[in-house]
Amino acid sequence: MSVLLFLDESGHDHKNAPYEVRGGVALRAERLWPFIRDIKRLEEACFGDSLHHYKSEIKGHRLLDKNRFKWASQEPPLDDLARRKHAVGFLNKGVQKQPPTRLEFTAYGQACLEMVRGIFETLRTHEARVFAVAIPCSVEKPPTFEAEEYLRKDYVFLLERFFYFLEEQNQTGLLVMDQTDQSEDRRFVRRLERYFTLTQPGRYRTSRIVPSPFFVSSDMTYPVQVADVCIYCVNHAFRLPTQGMDGPVRPEVQAESLGHLFNLQWKGQGYREGHVFNSFGIAFVPNPYSPG
Repeated sequence: MSVLLFLDESGHDHKNAPYEVRGGVALRAERLWPFIRDIKRLEEACFGDSLHHYKSEIKGHRLLDKNRFKWASQEPPLDDLARRKHAVGFLNKGVQKQPPTRLEFTAYGQACLEMVRGIFETLRTHEARVFAVAIPCSVEKPPTFEAEEYLRKDYVFLLERFFYFLEEQNQTGLLVMDQTDQSEDRRFVRRLERYFTLTQPGRYRTSRIVPSPFFVSSDMTYPVQVADVCIYCVNHAFRLPTQGMDGPVRPEVQAESLGHLFNLQWKGQGYREGHVFNSFGIAFVPNPYSPG
C-alpha cells in the first residue's frame, strides 16, 4: 500500500507568523477513507454542521485565532447539545450578516478548540505522522538562477525525512498539495522535477516517492485542512532552540498542541555520506538558500 503526504504551508504571507512552515500529515492509503469519515463526524459533533455549508473550512488560523480562546473562556464549557445549537446559530448569523449573541460567540469558540483537540486525537488513532520544516520569515530569496529554478533546501529536507519514513515502512509515497496560484504551482513542479531528475539524492528517492505531486482544492479535501491546522501549530508553538528556532510562541496554542506535535512527528533514523543519525519529522532550516 501507499502513504499519502498531504501538504500545506503557513506564514508565507509574512504577516502574523514568526516562520514560514511547509509540511503536513502522512496517512497510509488504507486509513484515508476512515480518517476522512472521522474528521467529518468530528466537525459535525463540534459545530453541529459541516463548515462548508457556511462557506468556511477547517483552518489553523480560524480555529486558533486569539479571539476563539477569548470567546471560549467567557462561560464554563457548554454541554455538547448546547454547544452545537449555539455554534450553528453563530454560523448562520455570519451568513446573514447579523451580530451573534454572547452565548453563540462562546459556543463557537469552544467548538473551535474542541475541533483542534479532536483532530490531534484522530491523527493519533489513525497512526498519522507529521512532517514539517520551518524557515525564518526574514529570509530573502537571492536574485540567482539557482534560487529561482532549484528546489529550496527546506523542501529537500522535508522530502528527505519523508523518504526515510517510507523506507522504514517499506512503502511508496505520494505528494498531495493544496492548489493555490496555478503559475506558482507550475514553477514548483518544475523545481521538483529538477530535484528528482538532476540530483543524485533526488533520483535515488524516486525509488520511494512518486516525483509528480497531485494538486487538490483544500476546501474539498479534509486531510489538507488537517495539515493546515498542524503546521499552523508548528509555526506558533513548536520550537527547537538549540538549532536557533527560538521565535515567539503563543502560549495558548502551545498548551493545546505541543505535546501532540512531539508525539505525532516521525522519529527514526536517517543517513548521509555513510553516517547514520537520529532524524525527526519536524526540522528548522536557518537559511534555505545557503550552500551545502
